[in-house]
Amino acid sequence: MISDAVVDEEGNHLTLEKQGDLWENNSRNFAEKHPERQKIFHTSSNIEIKRLYVPKDGVQTEQDYLDKLGFPGEFPYTRGIQPTMYRGKFWTMRQYAGFGSAQQTNQRFKYLLEQGQTGLSTAFDLPTQIGYDADHPMAAGEVGRVGVSVSSLEDMEILFDQIPLDKVSTSMTINAPAAVLLAMYLVVAEKQGVPWEKVSGTIQNDILKEYVARGTYIFPPKPSMRLITDTFSFCAQQVPHWNTISISGYHIREAGSTAVQELAFTLANAIAYVQAALDKGLTVNEFAPRLSFFFNAHNHFFEEVAKFRAARRMWSKIMKERFGATHPKALQLRFHTQTAGSTLTAQQPDNNVVRVTVQAMAAVIGGTQSLHTNARDEALALPTEASARTALRTQQVLAHESGIADTIDPLAGSYYVEALTDALEQEAWKYIDYIDHLGGAVTAIEQGYMQQEIHKAAYETQRAIEQRDLVVVGVNQFTVDQESQPDLLRVDPNLGKLQTQRLAKLRTERALAPWRSALDELERGAQGEDNLMPLIVNAVRSYATVGEICNTLRGVFGEYRPVVF
Repeated sequence: MISDAVVDEEGNHLTLEKQGDLWENNSRNFAEKHPERQKIFHTSSNIEIKRLYVPKDGVQTEQDYLDKLGFPGEFPYTRGIQPTMYRGKFWTMRQYAGFGSAQQTNQRFKYLLEQGQTGLSTAFDLPTQIGYDADHPMAAGEVGRVGVSVSSLEDMEILFDQIPLDKVSTSMTINAPAAVLLAMYLVVAEKQGVPWEKVSGTIQNDILKEYVARGTYIFPPKPSMRLITDTFSFCAQQVPHWNTISISGYHIREAGSTAVQELAFTLANAIAYVQAALDKGLTVNEFAPRLSFFFNAHNHFFEEVAKFRAARRMWSKIMKERFGATHPKALQLRFHTQTAGSTLTAQQPDNNVVRVTVQAMAAVIGGTQSLHTNARDEALALPTEASARTALRTQQVLAHESGIADTIDPLAGSYYVEALTDALEQEAWKYIDYIDHLGGAVTAIEQGYMQQEIHKAAYETQRAIEQRDLVVVGVNQFTVDQESQPDLLRVDPNLGKLQTQRLAKLRTERALAPWRSALDELERGAQGEDNLMPLIVNAVRSYATVGEICNTLRGVFGEYRPVVF
């Protein structure tokens, strides 16, 4: 028997579209009697969320499926870059760690590896990130505070003491002095007897997003891009398993961008890096397979899943259609994900465990290659050993107990997720097209375009929180009168003094002739056009410090001064 709901007055069967129209009218009448929570629902990118999604909103035909989704491990890689994804191997569980001295961080590394972590991720303190040694006046009060203090090869040797660099991959969040820290890592591998071709890992090395969102830059854009492309070329020839850049949307999102802006600005910066490498004479199929990306996993679960899927699809099209790449790995967007630090709250910090779990699920369902889960106490301090363990256990529970890794791209075909994936892609292309119109990412950054767009989005978000249009549990709703204070990690306040003493000892004990010669050669190289990586490696071998190497380059390149818009 056919119900009245699916036939017209003559008894003819109604089409799905007609049935949907009837349902829409009924739901509208119901909503008038039982008002919905808000008039318009939307994602963080202001994409309107419909009350219901139906087949016409998703992938409708076989050709749609082949054009937009395809199969895992095949162009356009929407469903993942590997044919079996996590059925063969879980994502790399790479907890971010770094604080205090090299010895303290070495101990944390070993602890995390013992607890089942499968890759290292290194945070450096602010002096290291902007090319100052621990004894520089600008480093006062900041040594070891937000990452590990590394001023010399000696520090790097301690940092990776008894950690086999041919068996563990290491990610290093370092940008302006990325070439210097990579050189130190490679020399430590030499001292361990590990050939460079067996070394694997990633340097962030993404300077454009520093100008846009983060601020740990040293040199102006042009020489900074030279250092990056020199690294591309050097590693393609000598360190083949090293990811020479991690193009970061993470910090763009942390600065307040929407998901669409994170996606668009990250890919626009990536286009600039590829073009710079091509202009340097590199071959796209040679260097592009070692490009990697770094994205944020934020709170809006479905939008984040759609963002990761759209990113893969867009990048494969960019590399194939814009740059003529043919190597499959040059078409694949490989990415690391970190849960959103900006969503962590100092109020009721236990709630952060739930936020991180939701964000981590989005990253895994979205097909990430590696993942860092933030600790519950990171809105207050660097994570304690216990909170870092809980963050790692979150990933392990998802991997081994939840079932979300047992099939590939499990939300594919969801009318909602496919519609969101399309919408994110369409909005991101609008940004990229406009950035191209301006002259590319570097010009857009110089004109302040990306910065202003992020500032607008951050302002709108903050206003929504203050007006309680956006609920933050424990902050503007569901608050408590008294907060319990968790145990926090404290960095030794004497660390700066101790590091200064160690540096003074190093400077008196190292051989002066090779040190001076190496820095002089680096200065001459910077004045010319030769690849700087071999010269930086040579300087590191002579125990030239991060500050000394960066100051030598400052003397040639100058320093970047941001334009006030």
